[in-house]
Amino acid sequence: MKDRRITQSKNYKNGSFQNLSSTPTMAPDVSFISILKDMFRRPKSVRPQHMIPSVKTDLKLLFSKEPLIVWFGHSSYLIHCNGKNILVDPVFSGHASPMSFMVKAFNGSNVYTAEDMPEIDLLILTHNHYDHMDVQTINKLTGKVKNYLTTIGVKRSLINLGIPGYAITDLDWWEKEEYNEHLILTATPARHFSGRGIRRGGSLWASFVLEMEGYKIFIGGDSGYDSHFKLIGETFGPFDIAILECGQYNTSWPFIHMMPEETVQACIDLNAATLFPVHWGKFALANHPWDEPIQRVKQSADQKGLRMIAPMIGEPIMIRKNQPDNEQTASDSYLQKEWWKLDL
Repeated sequence: MKDRRITQSKNYKNGSFQNLSSTPTMAPDVSFISILKDMFRRPKSVRPQHMIPSVKTDLKLLFSKEPLIVWFGHSSYLIHCNGKNILVDPVFSGHASPMSFMVKAFNGSNVYTAEDMPEIDLLILTHNHYDHMDVQTINKLTGKVKNYLTTIGVKRSLINLGIPGYAITDLDWWEKEEYNEHLILTATPARHFSGRGIRRGGSLWASFVLEMEGYKIFIGGDSGYDSHFKLIGETFGPFDIAILECGQYNTSWPFIHMMPEETVQACIDLNAATLFPVHWGKFALANHPWDEPIQRVKQSADQKGLRMIAPMIGEPIMIRKNQPDNEQTASDSYLQKEWWKLDL
């Protein structure tokens, strides 16, 4: 029997969840066969030819009274503040697919494991795609996680893994969960889709607004560009930082992932002081060169005068409070090293 939360959602129509705007998975002139052919003809540049550099931080000893982020590659990261740990879309199995020999992590990008994680107060799953919801990792984290936050339809999958229902909160767009006065999360729209295997649209996908210790952080998940970014910015902004996807794009699927230049515009629409681009640096899910997303997004951010951070995997980054002048300080200088230029 289908979950009543699903069938009663205003975002669920005709047997599946829907985006705010019409969102075909592929461009009108593209066929599934052509995408398969391109997949088997991927250039070598989709993977780095050298080992990805990283910083090995002892996450169990982290303490900061102000929010900091540690990125683990792709869309996995830890947000720490004042003794609280929030883990987003953890994928530590070394692959982003149902079979371990497919979509393998870049050499050097999988240096963090579930065993390296501290006690997790809240684990957030933005949607159920394999590169965001890794069952192997979730199983290994069992016992470390106090609470789970996800979208309608994903809760059942977590319960099937043995996670007690009382520990899981599932939200529809615009619903809010207030854990305490210093930790509030609201599910907000994204333009994407869900599915594992051939079934699509059975659970919702989302972005999240995190209000934590006086800071506002936008957790983007996966999304194509659309008017929802401006709507979220007008409703919740300004943000101190927006964590937005910038990779795995293709003109064959222009509505469900953003081009890097659209990532910059989405950050501007959100009224965010700083852009943190993710969804790159670990897995090849598209045909672009592995480092093209960060190069394009940095160029666009520089042109628009938008502050951007791009740390190495494992490098703790302090979130700076949104300031009106948004000027870069001397303490930001180390963020300018372009570590992805591996051949330099």
